[in-house]
Amino acid sequence: MIRKNLDGFAISLMLLLCFCWGLQQVAVKLAAPVVSSSMQIGLRSALAAIMVYILILVRRIPFSLKDGSLLPGLVAGILFALEFLCVALGLNYTSASHMSVFLYTAPIFTVIGLHWLIPSERMHVSQWLGILSAFAGIAVAFSAAFAASSGKGLDDPNLGRMLAGDALGVLGGLLWAATTVTIRKSKLSEAEPTTTLLYQLAGAAVILLIYASAKGESLLIPASAIAWGSILFQTVVVAFASYLTWFWLLRHYLASRLSVFSFLTPLFGVAAGVIFLHDAISPRFAIGSCLVLAGIVLVNRRQ
Repeated sequence: MIRKNLDGFAISLMLLLCFCWGLQQVAVKLAAPVVSSSMQIGLRSALAAIMVYILILVRRIPFSLKDGSLLPGLVAGILFALEFLCVALGLNYTSASHMSVFLYTAPIFTVIGLHWLIPSERMHVSQWLGILSAFAGIAVAFSAAFAASSGKGLDDPNLGRMLAGDALGVLGGLLWAATTVTIRKSKLSEAEPTTTLLYQLAGAAVILLIYASAKGESLLIPASAIAWGSILFQTVVVAFASYLTWFWLLRHYLASRLSVFSFLTPLFGVAAGVIFLHDAISPRFAIGSCLVLAGIVLVNRRQ
């Protein structure tokens, strides 16, 4: 299939997707006092996996465990689950705004992995500059925690909590990149989008629900409008509709043009964190975020 350049419809869809993805961390954080982050993401993954499987059955989309996709699918599912476990744990320590920026360092790690593993994905000079910009931005953004604890010493508990949460965000981005590289280098690159998504959602559901249950958390969602609204938004809009829409766009439009929009997601995430959660944005974090976003734009450029 010949991929097209972006038209007005595709641009509108990408803006909507980035907005939804930017709200994801905010939705989790808002409902965390009622339902733990790990339980939220586990439940939303399980419900979305059921919806994807029903879609496969209704539309008779090819799906088989014997087509060579099972092993890479399990690996992708585990990596996807670990990524969101990092997100769930990290949101306990840092803000949704911080998590939005650090998690979306994933494109940086993705291009590094593809550079070494796939000859056709070799990076050019501007992409290397983008990587340098992004890592400089991560360092500056991390320094915001030290600045916030200035005068309190390195043993300040708030400093340790924020650094741990920020580090988990970067680790989540690294795991996301590992998932992408696994898909790109395996049979999953030729599989139906629903197959890849089902493996990822099922893996996240199993691992995160086991983790949450082991901590003694109940699978029953309390009668809270915030909790139900958050889980429904994450399930129907983010984990089901937005991911399938993204895969559809990748099948019809040039991936290199679509990927440029990835820098908008952390922008929406930071804005949503400030508006809904009143997250404080320090000057250092703002500068670091700009460097990270510039790096994302540069690594997504094509010659």
